[in-house]
Amino acid sequence: MTVDYTVRLRFGDNSRAAATHTNLSAVRLDGSVLWIAGDETATVERLLADNPERAAEFADETTFRLADFVDLPGVDADEEADVEGLARHGNFLWAVGSHSLRRKQIKERHAGSKALRRLARVEGQENRQILVRLPIADVDGVPTPVREAVFDGERHHAAALGRRDDIRSLLRDDEHLARFLPIPGKDNGLDIEGIAVRGDRVYLGLRGPVLRGWAFVLELRPYVDPATPHRLRLHEFEDGLLYRKHVLDLDGLGVRDLCPCGDDLLVLAGPTMDLDGPVRIYRWHGAYRSEQPSIVRGGLLSRELELTYGEGDDHAEGLSLLGEDRVLVVYDSPAPIRLTDDGAVIADVLRLPR
Repeated sequence: MTVDYTVRLRFGDNSRAAATHTNLSAVRLDGSVLWIAGDETATVERLLADNPERAAEFADETTFRLADFVDLPGVDADEEADVEGLARHGNFLWAVGSHSLRRKQIKERHAGSKALRRLARVEGQENRQILVRLPIADVDGVPTPVREAVFDGERHHAAALGRRDDIRSLLRDDEHLARFLPIPGKDNGLDIEGIAVRGDRVYLGLRGPVLRGWAFVLELRPYVDPATPHRLRLHEFEDGLLYRKHVLDLDGLGVRDLCPCGDDLLVLAGPTMDLDGPVRIYRWHGAYRSEQPSIVRGGLLSRELELTYGEGDDHAEGLSLLGEDRVLVVYDSPAPIRLTDDGAVIADVLRLPR
């Protein structure tokens, strides 16, 4: 991997105290605005570029609580939503939670039977099971999420996928994915870690499970329920299902993020388990022209870039197109060299091959 140049991401005191800057999981560039999320909050952050033409730094952070726009499923509105993907399309910003379960970790102070009991404990968090669409309006010259807005004479509300179409419920009888629902994400269980939106199509990338080396991308067709405009529903596909499955030959890796690039999808891929590297960017050629479940291999898929990774740190988690030939990459658990003395974190800009 050759880094073209780097940019600084500067967060406020609250985000640094919550360690959002070291738990980055999703990113999407929107002109001079950078939308970004960490995986241990229920918020989306907005950073502004110092130079819209070629930013050296994104700063002036504003935090937006998802619970201020939609009803979250958890009892505690500030319980982490584990936002793992952001998408910006048309007049809307989309966010998706991991939908994963998690296994308790053995920490340094734990030993013996107590450590084993922790390792046996699996739990879920309801706020992780979200798919949210927020209207974006111009407020004081800056793109800003709002509860409702009028576009082309039609009123649109902030909306979320309801329990009736909850993704975990949709998959409970799936021949490939159902048996992985009770398994924690870091154990190759269900773990959504990327979203891309174009037209009425929403693609969700799965970090896990990976089956015999094949990674999954789910395709949905959400729409707003006219009777309850704050709720998203799902259109049926030709087979009567509310989702479509695509499988990708990512050399045994899972999806860490998705990013539209014309009719193609850029796929950030990495290990599905709690492992270091390899990490790569693939291109799914003609993804948006697919009209049926796809087996994505051979000429449909090309390996674009190999990314570096650390031992226990520097895990590439977020990917966004920058111009026509570059991508911005942000990292979870950034290496110490990425943390500046004045409180910023360093992201990479990479040039895509021609």
